Amino acid sequence: MKVDREYITGHDFQVHNLSNDIEKNLLDMEDSQRGYVITGDAKYLIPYNNGYSSWKENYNKLRQLIMDNPRQVQNLEKIKTNIELWIAEAGDPVLSMKKDNNNSGIIEFYKLDIGKKYTDQLRSQLAAFRSTELSFTEARSQQLIRDNEVLLSILNTIWIVVSAIAVLIALITSSSIVNTIKQVTGSIKHIATSKGDLSMRVEVKTKDEVGDLAEITNELLSKLEEQNWINTQITDMATTFQGVTEMKLLTQSFINRIAGLVEAHYGVLYLRKIADKKDLLIRFASYAGQADGVGVESFRMGEGLVGQSASENRILILNQLPDDYIKVTSGLGHTAPKQIIVAPIIFEKNVLAVMELASLNEFTKLQRELLEQIAEPFGVTLHNAASRTEIENLYSESQTMAEELQAQTEELQTQAEELQVQTEELRSTNEHLEEQNLFAEQKSFEVEQARKELELYAEQLQQSSQYKSEFLANMSHELRTPLNSLLILSQFLVENANGTLNTDEQEYARIINSSGNDLLSLINDILDLSKVEAGKLEIEIAAVNLTELPHVMERNFTPIAKQRNLQFRIIQHPGLPSLIFSDEQRLQQILKNLLSNAFKFTESGAVTLSIRKADPLEANIALPDASTANVIAFSVSDTGIGIPVNKRILIFEAFQQVDGKTERKYGGTGLGLSISREFANLLGGRIALESEEGKGSTFTLYIPCLHNPSSMEMVTMYAESSATAVSALELSEAPSEAPAIDNLIIPETKPAVIHQSIFGGKQVLVVDDDVRNIFALTKALEMQGMRVLTAHNGRQCLDMLDLHKEIDIVLMDIMMPEMDGYQTMRHIRRDPQLNEMPIIALTAKAMKYDREKCLEAGASDYISKPINLEQLFSVMRVWFSKS
Repeated sequence: MKVDREYITGHDFQVHNLSNDIEKNLLDMEDSQRGYVITGDAKYLIPYNNGYSSWKENYNKLRQLIMDNPRQVQNLEKIKTNIELWIAEAGDPVLSMKKDNNNSGIIEFYKLDIGKKYTDQLRSQLAAFRSTELSFTEARSQQLIRDNEVLLSILNTIWIVVSAIAVLIALITSSSIVNTIKQVTGSIKHIATSKGDLSMRVEVKTKDEVGDLAEITNELLSKLEEQNWINTQITDMATTFQGVTEMKLLTQSFINRIAGLVEAHYGVLYLRKIADKKDLLIRFASYAGQADGVGVESFRMGEGLVGQSASENRILILNQLPDDYIKVTSGLGHTAPKQIIVAPIIFEKNVLAVMELASLNEFTKLQRELLEQIAEPFGVTLHNAASRTEIENLYSESQTMAEELQAQTEELQTQAEELQVQTEELRSTNEHLEEQNLFAEQKSFEVEQARKELELYAEQLQQSSQYKSEFLANMSHELRTPLNSLLILSQFLVENANGTLNTDEQEYARIINSSGNDLLSLINDILDLSKVEAGKLEIEIAAVNLTELPHVMERNFTPIAKQRNLQFRIIQHPGLPSLIFSDEQRLQQILKNLLSNAFKFTESGAVTLSIRKADPLEANIALPDASTANVIAFSVSDTGIGIPVNKRILIFEAFQQVDGKTERKYGGTGLGLSISREFANLLGGRIALESEEGKGSTFTLYIPCLHNPSSMEMVTMYAESSATAVSALELSEAPSEAPAIDNLIIPETKPAVIHQSIFGGKQVLVVDDDVRNIFALTKALEMQGMRVLTAHNGRQCLDMLDLHKEIDIVLMDIMMPEMDGYQTMRHIRRDPQLNEMPIIALTAKAMKYDREKCLEAGASDYISKPINLEQLFSVMRVWFSKS
């Protein structure tokens, strides 16, 4: 019976406790998962990982306890299956999606909420499991009662046997004890017929061996009655408090019940809690207390008898209490108690609470034994109630978090709808990249084979590239030389200083001048494109004022917009930095090319330049290697003809246009977008296109928003990666002219003003092997009041200087037969008398290092052909002023 009682108070309560622990582990994992999904903070995964390892340990312990019950083992297996399904289908997948930042997957998952089905099933299964186990507990209690009855039957049998033996002994030894034996057997029969009533005793009338037997029997019955009473009270308490979850009600009910059982007249129960990081025993319930409370409010561990009892985990008994210790009060008066017991309530050797009881009488041995044996079973109940309370609190918190998660889910859904279009674009891009990767893998072997062949041709390609560069440089000279005279003379005709041309002739001159400028732009574009292809275009990084850039574009294109009756808008979005570091010349050239195209292909409506910081997603798509927080977007939008889908890649190729037919409506060479794309790559940027045929186009230039020159390492890397051949070709130092627009009318210009105070009477020596250039320059200089001498090569120049020491300035062409300009200038500088004479170098080759080379040879200044007369006159005025 003791084993059965311990089984009920130990095994059954442990089964209930472990089932509650498994449920708490699952709730911890579910709450931890939601917390991590909401915050993304890894610390919220600690309860999940703890619960993940703890539930299996609790499951194994619980299964070991119920191995003798196949039905409960089967129920427990179902619970295990549901937990594993929840982890596999709802727990780990959501965490994996969160770690991969798959927010859309998480949203879709919580729309279905597969995990809720499993958690609901688990709660019902665990409740059914505990209900079944409770029924088993009740059955065992009934069995204990039946065992008690069996014990009585056994005792009856024993007594019958004893009686029989006693009768036999009495008959054998002495007939004098017959009456006593009959009396003992009669008493035993009375006990046997009382159906478990152990209160009956054998009447002892003799002091012989039979009397001793009767006394021992009475003592045994008393022990059994006391133990039966204790077991009954413990079982009743376990059953009564099984469903109580509210801690205040549970502790108050317990102190009331136990005080009545041990006949205590005063009592208080202290519950162990952690408050303000202190381990305290706090008064939680009292029996027969007064309005102002019973006892001290709280104790620390080891403080006072209450704290000492908790610290040592043992019962303390106080006798002979002073009169002023505490008063037991009733309606008729008050008095001091006679004895106090302080007893801890434990669970798994840990003190959960301490009860202190006072009585007007000394506690009996039976009462003390009840207090000792009730401490651990009630500790199990107290622990289960605390666990259930914690589970309910966690569930409440999870509900609150679920509501917050729902609100955030709605926000995420709104953002997801906004990102859906961009996601589709990314998916399309990814598919395209996957196809390219597959193609690259297939071609890797072929590339390896071709690499060896390419190495054989590398030297030939390098030499070919050098020939190409030299050819373009020489061709530049050959084209610019006649173009120089064409532009100068046509400008004279446009100005019509003598008034000898009629209106039609002036218009012819304007067309000739405009065509010459178009030819110059074409030459510059070809040289720019060849330079980029050769990998020799260098970028010069400096501060770019973003507040000044719109004014530059406005000055260049507002007249064009007015001429074509178009609106021209420039929008600067807030949040732009005032300065960035980039190549201002290349940046302006890209924007000029894009605006030029926009005006060219727009007949009505508006052209808009928008400058803004790209949003992070847009920046990440456009420039994956750049910081998403530092990308500037320059968008040029128009309401023109638009671009068909099949032409959107083609237009970025050299000499290609949207309308590329022979009878096309729009002019131009088709080099602007190709050059702009290459320049954008060199700046570490990219040009994106959005267009709808018949409604217009938007070209967007994305460049990294650099804040210091050292940030150009990435741009330099892009520039170096584009170098595919070695070339000596260099761009002209002169800035690019504003883009030419079809049907642009050159406005009337007034004749040049003669600066008699500076140019008048000055003698100029023009050295050039092209008579057309000599003729054009001579006319221009004479119109300024200067006297002009000419020479066709370097030797004639030296001869003229020997004859005319009064020459004030020399205009020196570089590429001439017999003796070029470099050699001629070196000879001139050797003459001390001519060492200070200004020499302005004029060249059509327009190589980057020509300026330095000319200055080294002895030139005072440098101007590239075709010559801008205003620039030439400005330089001459400077040198005349110095001399």
